Amino acid sequence: MLGSRLALAMESGPTLPEAGRIAVFAPHAGADLTALPKDRVEVVTGFRPDYTAFERLGYAVAVAPEGRYAAALVCLPRAKAEARALVAQARAVTDGPVLIDGQKDAGVDSMLKALRGLGEVSAPISKAHGKLFWIGAADLEAWRPAAEQSADGWHTAPGVFSADGIDPASALLAEALPELSGYGADLGAGWGFLGAKVLEGSPKVKALDLVEADHAALACARRNVTDPRAGFHWADATAWRPGRMLDFVVMNPPFHRERKADPELGRTFLRAAGAMLAPKGRLYVVANAHLGYEKTLGDLFGHVEVFGGNRSFKLLMAERPSRQGGGGKVGSPSGRMGRSR
Repeated sequence: MLGSRLALAMESGPTLPEAGRIAVFAPHAGADLTALPKDRVEVVTGFRPDYTAFERLGYAVAVAPEGRYAAALVCLPRAKAEARALVAQARAVTDGPVLIDGQKDAGVDSMLKALRGLGEVSAPISKAHGKLFWIGAADLEAWRPAAEQSADGWHTAPGVFSADGIDPASALLAEALPELSGYGADLGAGWGFLGAKVLEGSPKVKALDLVEADHAALACARRNVTDPRAGFHWADATAWRPGRMLDFVVMNPPFHRERKADPELGRTFLRAAGAMLAPKGRLYVVANAHLGYEKTLGDLFGHVEVFGGNRSFKLLMAERPSRQGGGGKVGSPSGRMGRSR
């Protein structure tokens, strides 16, 4: 994919400056950057698993561009607003060529067409269901995101999950949660809506860890959740571990990688929650109704029950985590589940 197109570009494409840093924006873990001089590359990504993966490979990494670059490569995300913001950002901080790479199903053709009307654009290199091209001077100021973005009064940012409004699944869970107490975590906290609602409705909560892999989303959460009981962690929620066993975990776990459905990702979140809960701890989760997380939860907890939902989403509560797994039963609402006010 990227590796094959990038290798062709280095053979027949733009001449890179002989010195200076090369910024690579938003590559996914596993992306082949070996066609570029590694000692000059700085990977710029706010997604913690990708950041960690490239850091382990010995690349310089940063969550945001710092200073000027001799050249840049943008790996297009699928979200249009985020993709345009990245290209505009790369062009603004780069003195030389800006290469742009993407798969056809990530909107690379649309990006190429849009840029042809705004500045100097090369012919594309097409290979492996994608394209790579490069731009020279271009006026992309209109693509720069606004300094402030909001969703129903909450601070958000381009490209973060549910940037344009409160996610209905999170809203459903927040409304149905009982009053919580003790120490808890919100795994995959996003820009902080669910965590804020937990703290607002549960004065007996001693501390709530908001764990989010998207640096931009977590920055929004810091603005949206001002309760001093909140802690913020830029981390892969499936690998993060709290400093103590928890009394509760809440979450609206992802089940997509880019646009491709991957229910195993959500199941990984469930396993992570089970590993960090105290023996009497509880997990509260909202999920699309068709995902069938009950079986996984039944393998991880002694008791699982459905405590609400609608045609689209299902609310599940699991308790008595089993470190060995197995043996759980799935029940219907028992009447023990209250609602937050």
